[in-house]
Amino acid sequence: MDIVKLILGAALVAMCALPITPVSPAAAQPCPDVEVVFARGTYEPPGVGGPGQSFVDALRARTGERSVEVYPVNYAASGNFGDRIEFARTVVDGIRDAADHVEATARDCPNTKVVLGGYSQGAVVAGYVTAATVPDGIPPEYKQYIPDPMPPEVSDHVAAVVLLGTPSDEFMRDIGAPAMVIGPRYKDKTIELCEPGDTICDGTPAGAPSFAHGAYVFNGMPAQAADFTVGRL
Repeated sequence: MDIVKLILGAALVAMCALPITPVSPAAAQPCPDVEVVFARGTYEPPGVGGPGQSFVDALRARTGERSVEVYPVNYAASGNFGDRIEFARTVVDGIRDAADHVEATARDCPNTKVVLGGYSQGAVVAGYVTAATVPDGIPPEYKQYIPDPMPPEVSDHVAAVVLLGTPSDEFMRDIGAPAMVIGPRYKDKTIELCEPGDTICDGTPAGAPSFAHGAYVFNGMPAQAADFTVGRL
């Protein structure tokens, strides 16, 4: 087993120590027409982050009288890519929290349309949540620590998946992370947007983000994603 798998395995064991309890949307009756579950980007403060808020604002401007509630995924969004244990743990925590909330919404508010999304590292979290299987590259003995894929029927409650500035396959490979593959039940519901010159999502080898990676707050792509989403609600 190579060193990346050993380190990732240790991270997966460690992350189980502090499970996160999802917040049920049933606590905020009546159920909303739309529930946005959004994971912020690396180093953004708790909440949905700048691009996430731009998307939410654009979506609300397009949904008329329909109610739109927001759930910020509860995870650290650590940017310490040099510490593979910390990075693996923060991503797995995000996957678990987002999936738990999507499933709780589908169960408690079956008529609510869920919109799952994320920016940068958060886009990876959201993408992993849609996976039909545990990603390749995880040693079998550690797969028990990875959250199970969501039940297939949950996809019927997810109207759209919005991914902004998603780290490219090359970036993920360079940092030793498993490939992020959108599950087949979510592919047609997914919009993935990359700003030209964004070195995180354009296939450039892993490194510091370019200015373009920070442009999603004002580059119009959240509005483009909102247009995509509102047509599927």
